[in-house]
Amino acid sequence: MSEPFYVTTAISYPNGRPHIGHAYEAIAADAIARFQRLMGRDVRFQTGTDEHGLKMAQAARARDITPRQLADEMSGYFKEMADKLDISCDRFIRTSDEDHYAASQAIWKAMEDAGDLYLDRYEGWYSVRDEAFYDEKELIDGEGGTKLSPQGTPVEWTVEESWFFRLSKYQEPLLALYREQPDFIRPESRRNEIASFVSGGLNDLSVSRTSFDWGVPVPGSPGHVMYVWVDALTNYITGLGYPNGGDLWDRFWPANVHIIGKDIVRFHAVYWPAFLMSAKIALPNQVFGHGFLLNKGEKMSKSVGNVVDPIAMADTYGVDQLRYFLLREVSFGQDGSYSHEAIVNRSNSELANSFGNLAQRTLSMIFKNLNGELPAIDRNEDDAALVRTVAAACLDELPRAFEQFAFSIGIEAWMKAVFACNQYVDAQAPWTLRKTDPDRMKVVLGVLFQAIRDLAIAISPIIPTSAGKLLDQMGIAADARDFAALERQGWYDELRASGFVLTQPSGLFPRLELEEA
Repeated sequence: MSEPFYVTTAISYPNGRPHIGHAYEAIAADAIARFQRLMGRDVRFQTGTDEHGLKMAQAARARDITPRQLADEMSGYFKEMADKLDISCDRFIRTSDEDHYAASQAIWKAMEDAGDLYLDRYEGWYSVRDEAFYDEKELIDGEGGTKLSPQGTPVEWTVEESWFFRLSKYQEPLLALYREQPDFIRPESRRNEIASFVSGGLNDLSVSRTSFDWGVPVPGSPGHVMYVWVDALTNYITGLGYPNGGDLWDRFWPANVHIIGKDIVRFHAVYWPAFLMSAKIALPNQVFGHGFLLNKGEKMSKSVGNVVDPIAMADTYGVDQLRYFLLREVSFGQDGSYSHEAIVNRSNSELANSFGNLAQRTLSMIFKNLNGELPAIDRNEDDAALVRTVAAACLDELPRAFEQFAFSIGIEAWMKAVFACNQYVDAQAPWTLRKTDPDRMKVVLGVLFQAIRDLAIAISPIIPTSAGKLLDQMGIAADARDFAALERQGWYDELRASGFVLTQPSGLFPRLELEEA
């Protein structure tokens, strides 16, 4: 049976419409899921929306609608984004789902049974925007003597009865986790930040609220709803059937990786493992905190007016072009910047001019000069050298990079193989061979056909629709598009023997215009 692999995004807080940062995380996690499927693993991929909390209650009140109405509307926009961007999730979870209430109350009871919950009074600083509690020592000074969170968001002094989680009890177990499993938090810079934070001492965490009622009710404690992060984090196990168990739970927990933004690493790498330790549930293997996407170097902000709608971007540039740019341009784990010019230039130079043109030229020549029939191949050393170059990129360099979520490095290796194919075309000049040595032309076109098939399969986690269309044109069966198929000998001769005839090929990547969209 194939090896299981469970990947999740953070669930998005839908108090507003999705922005490009939400899209970036979803696309990256989707590329991981698709890549792992190509590696032959049994993949479970979950994303969704985190719908409770004070921020949602306030946003709904401002519009004179119920929090549930707001959640239904806004969650729909995030689902629309996932569908538009070709996000291949197995479940789009909502924290307002009935099974999620049951799972959240079950983990609460498990933490209570462990003696880790107690009732007290909370007095301290709370950021509604972050849905987070902060110590006095973490605050920074704002204008006019105001206090701000470490994220620069407003905080307010809050006093209310609250259930507390004994987070302080888990300081040493957490530090031991970071020491013994250094890859639990990646990249390394995030691990160092978290280890430093935990080493400074942990206070017990307020985990219920009484000032609003839009949340999961605390079992046996009327008037209390769970702190939004308790139920938000629990989504990762809800989606596998916790607490009832079953096939999904047995097969996919613990998760291989939670893909999240760097601003919420604390919740995933401190609170979440502590909750799980308390509830005696196995910990996930890894938390990966990616960087921010910046608009021409500036952080996105509604007040600045530079927040970009990812659906509009996909309509402007194309879904695969947007996916390719974001994972090619930005080193995953670091901050990165995007602009209209950068997206257009990258898409035109690499997808349209390099890979798209390579495929179109080659398939068109086979269609026109060979009546669409694949030729027999008797390779010489030039041909063999190209085959080795493409194989090294598609079977070694790209997979090795993608296993580490180093998408930009893997795509760079892939692009070098595309360039090698184009250099081979220029050197062999099959349009000249058509007149001087037709048999040699056939070999060159056959070698290129094989290389293009390999390149299309390897890059399909990044540009799934375009790669799929190309492989459809090339007669490659849907069940022969994984890394095992790349290693399989004899596929080309079998395709020839099947009587496959190439029809008029169609282009994949229309050139984008550089003027401002």
